[in-house]
Amino acid sequence: MDLVGLIPSFGGLAFTIIAFIVALSVIVAIHEYGHYIVGRWCGIHAEVFSLGFGPVLYKRTDRRGTQWQVAALPFGGYVKFLGDADAASGKDGEGMSTLSEAELARTMHGAKLWKRAATVAAGPVFNFILSIVIFGGMILWQGTATERPTIGALTELPVGVSELERGDVITAIEGEATPDYTALNALRETLPREPSLTYTVERDGSTLNVQGPFIMPPLVSGLQPRSAAMDQGFEVGDVITAIDGTPIYAFEDLREAVEASAGADMVMAVWRDGETVEITVAPRRMDLPLPEGGFETRWLIGITGGMFFEPETVTPGPLMALWQGVEQMWFIIRSSLSGLWHMITGAISTCNISGPIGIAETSGAVASQGLDQFIWFIAVLSTAVGMLNLFPVPVLDGGHLVFHAYEAVTGKPPSDKALRVMMTTGLALLLTLMVFALSNDLFCP
Repeated sequence: MDLVGLIPSFGGLAFTIIAFIVALSVIVAIHEYGHYIVGRWCGIHAEVFSLGFGPVLYKRTDRRGTQWQVAALPFGGYVKFLGDADAASGKDGEGMSTLSEAELARTMHGAKLWKRAATVAAGPVFNFILSIVIFGGMILWQGTATERPTIGALTELPVGVSELERGDVITAIEGEATPDYTALNALRETLPREPSLTYTVERDGSTLNVQGPFIMPPLVSGLQPRSAAMDQGFEVGDVITAIDGTPIYAFEDLREAVEASAGADMVMAVWRDGETVEITVAPRRMDLPLPEGGFETRWLIGITGGMFFEPETVTPGPLMALWQGVEQMWFIIRSSLSGLWHMITGAISTCNISGPIGIAETSGAVASQGLDQFIWFIAVLSTAVGMLNLFPVPVLDGGHLVFHAYEAVTGKPPSDKALRVMMTTGLALLLTLMVFALSNDLFCP
């Protein structure tokens, strides 16, 4: 197995590792800070806040007696509270036996139940907050499309005639009314797939009929990380003009040809910066989440399409942007849980689980597409980390919350012996999952 071959050609090994470390460090820092700050608010003393594991590279102790440190292995972090035996918050029974009542109340194991539960839950909650803030902030910064289809900026295309201008309001295409973007997108299925169509537009108070390209031409608006298209060197802004010698004018032509290929090599003529190059690519079988839930399996090359113009945008209110951020986060959680269930039941491939190599490769691939894409990826990964930490597995935050729930019902926590057994079992399960995910990185197509 050529491990170097797993690294994106555009970024190199160093770029990929740096992108991975930056993304993971931001997410871990926010997660652990959630534990720390809520614990501090609840009167629980944090002895160590560590970003990373292993040998300490830098440390300082603040006025509250908390040691802040950066360790050599940047693949996680932890907060060690007073009374913890280790980074996994195991109980230091011997050390706690020497503490006074007042000191016990400042430990993670002697504080009131609600304080302990709030401190544990704060890590995943802070991950969700980070995601919502990033999603909402990006929506606020980029804006949302106006209700009526209005051209904000035009994309240069190599075929067809475009008489459209910035500021044009598209009211109809080939005589079919387009009062909003829903109606506009619906026409993709019915309009003739030709290089030029007739657009009815409002311009400077007049209604005009002008020529323009198909709504969604075979334009590369985005590339999926670790996809066939990215591996073969496609770039955002490319326009695919022909497949195996047959001209195409609509993104649907591309999609249908890829699906019909059943994974066979396809030779694509690609227009880039005024020149045409040929790229050979073989589609891959992939599982895609559906908006209504569930998955569909299709042949894909990993190209995201887009309209031939950028819509004119308006700035939404902060509350609306944050709400859309919540909706985006919930979609990721719902799709992830659905994907996990479909993998367990065998409906989709377990190769959809990525390990550290896969996540690192994705980090580098997304970072290469721009800072905004990388920040969005951090928000997606933060949602995933928050969700996974809530799984009821000992060692994870969700497992600790289960222990707290047991204590709330029975009036006493699980015995120290039972906790040790469950924590060992949870650690074994977690390590098994990590090994399985790593094997996916190495052996899955």
